[in-house]
Amino acid sequence: MAKGWTFQSLIDAKMTVRAFCHHAPCNHSQVLDLVKRRDRYGPDAPATADDLIPKLKCAKCGSKRVGTIYTPDTSPTGYGKAKGG
Repeated sequence: MAKGWTFQSLIDAKMTVRAFCHHAPCNHSQVLDLVKRRDRYGPDAPATADDLIPKLKCAKCGSKRVGTIYTPDTSPTGYGKAKGG
């Protein structure tokens, strides 16, 4: 059974993770800096939505009601390489 995504596996797979605010008046979103998070939490730290969301808050309004979108590298040689997701 796969253990899930880590920050390093997402970086290696060239995945993009975008956090977005669920607070209707705000609706801010931004791409997460996975290298910065890897350096803070470690390369093998779990990086699934269940792991990330409790650590996030909107940079614009401060809301803790956030979600994430994981986007794979869709280049011909990079598609679908993230392990564990």
